[in-house]
Amino acid sequence: MRRRGLLAALALGACARSPEPRLFTLAPLPGEARPGGPRTIELRRPGLAGYLDRPEIVRAAGPYQVGLAGAERWAEPFADMLGRVLAENLTQRLPGSTVFTEAGGLSADADGVVELDVQRFDADAAGRVTLLAQVAVRRGSGRREGTRTRSLRLSLPAAGDGTPAMVAAMSAALAQLADAVAGMLRGG
Repeated sequence: MRRRGLLAALALGACARSPEPRLFTLAPLPGEARPGGPRTIELRRPGLAGYLDRPEIVRAAGPYQVGLAGAERWAEPFADMLGRVLAENLTQRLPGSTVFTEAGGLSADADGVVELDVQRFDADAAGRVTLLAQVAVRRGSGRREGTRTRSLRLSLPAAGDGTPAMVAAMSAALAQLADAVAGMLRGG
C-alpha cells in the first residue's frame, strides 16, 4: 500500500512540473475577392504527409531531421484546421460561392470540388516556411469533367523568431494557396 502511495505522489509531482501546452491555430487572411467561382464548392479533407499528422508543431531541425516544438501544439487536428481556414479564405475570395468542408456537418451536391495533398508544411531552422502541395479542382458534374491539377511550392520568411511568427507565416502561405485555388475554380 505504501509503495502505491509513493508512486502516486511521484506521478503527481511529475505532472505538476510539466509545462502547460501553448495552443496555436492558423488564421484566415484577406485576399482579392472576385466573382466567377462555382455556386457551391466542396473542400475535401486535406491529405497530409505523415510527419504533419500530429498535435505537436513540427519544425525542420537540420538535414534529414525534424523536431517537435515541446509544449507548443495545434489547437485542433491539423488537417481539419487546414480545411477550415482554407474554406474561410476561399469564401472571402469567391463572393457568391458557398464553400463547405467534407469534414463539416453539411453535405450538398457541389458544382466544384477541391482536393488537396500537403506534402510539406513546416519551417526550416532559419524560420522560412515552405508549403508544398498538390491541388485538384473539378468543376461540373462528371468525375473527370473539368478537372485541373497543379503542384504548388510556396515559401515565405517568418517576420520574427518563435512560434507565433512561424504560424503567421504559415497562415500567409495558406492564404497564397487560397489565391491559387480560387483562380483554378474561376477557370484561370
